[in-house]
Amino acid sequence: MVKRRFWIDKIEETWKRRSVLWLSGVRRVGKTCLCQSLPSIEYFDCELPRVRRLMEDPQSFLAGTKGNRVVLDEVHRLNNPSQLLKIAGDYYPHKFILATGSSTLAASTKFKDTLAGRKLDIWLTPMISDDLESFGQKSLEHRFLRGGLPPFFLAKGDNELEFQEWMDAYWAKDIQELFRLERRYSFQKFTELVMAQSGGIFEASRFSTPCEVSRTTISNYLKVLEETFVAHVIRPYSSHRQTEIVSAPKVYAFDTGFVCYHRGWRELRREDMGLLWEHYVLNELYAHLQSRKVYYWRDKRGHEVDFVLFKPGQTLQAIECKWSADEFSASNLLAFGRRYPKTTFWVVANDIDRSYERHYHDLAVRFVSLPALLKVVFSHGF
Repeated sequence: MVKRRFWIDKIEETWKRRSVLWLSGVRRVGKTCLCQSLPSIEYFDCELPRVRRLMEDPQSFLAGTKGNRVVLDEVHRLNNPSQLLKIAGDYYPHKFILATGSSTLAASTKFKDTLAGRKLDIWLTPMISDDLESFGQKSLEHRFLRGGLPPFFLAKGDNELEFQEWMDAYWAKDIQELFRLERRYSFQKFTELVMAQSGGIFEASRFSTPCEVSRTTISNYLKVLEETFVAHVIRPYSSHRQTEIVSAPKVYAFDTGFVCYHRGWRELRREDMGLLWEHYVLNELYAHLQSRKVYYWRDKRGHEVDFVLFKPGQTLQAIECKWSADEFSASNLLAFGRRYPKTTFWVVANDIDRSYERHYHDLAVRFVSLPALLKVVFSHGF
């Protein structure tokens, strides 16, 4: 079994802070295998009826577990999962519980308690750079095209059928169980369009006609995609409302493999790499941040910065993503710098081995690799 060291370490570190953890991530991202790779685990699959019967009396179940590390996989299948997790946190603090699901905990109506103060969240993203080493260091081009779900990444030959099977299972097991939406065609059409147009500014009205639903329904669909980690809604950073885009979000699909599939890309061209690199950097930021507090910036003259990190009391971080450092133009960062001079400016590119700095007028821009960006940015408290 592959040991995903980054994620195992994150679980171990988070257990030191709280005994109940909620591990979430999209279907087939590897939650079950990750849980089973942890040492000294007692594993329970809550999709099995006999396992659910064991947990009808939470106190007896917890008292009867053999070890002090318990995995409750697909815990939302229980009738009242929050009751079990609440009792575990309050009365069995020596039991380390790892519960999993394919959405944010709040997405399921079965969770009658948010468990605030009793649990911490870990978001398992599609494969990051650390995972590539665990899975045999295949190329980034392979990761972009096949995506970051381990079964898709490791598959031999054309896995086109698997993408469609994933979409069908997502509708049947996640959407129907958690949200009970109607109009399967409309929702799946919307999901496919989000994948195909990933990385663009989102306007709900553009999706209404092809999906045959109202603008309000489209907005609700987007919330569902966000709560199940299938779409990432990046909101604009702004404090100068007269000149900046302040409301229109950008929407990214969760995985490069699905972007390629829905765009019909069977082989990658040089011009495709920049968009996919941007998605990959975003995924890496999410994995390390464990937060969706990533923004973008755009002014009304069309200048745009890929990602902005903002935290009260910290210097703004403006990040431009380029597959090759030679593709960088300073105009967007210069426009941002005129409005926000107290900012650290980064260009993260795939072809940079050693970090360096260049000056554009009074603007200092640091050129770094992705590992270097993560190391420096998060040492500053993000």
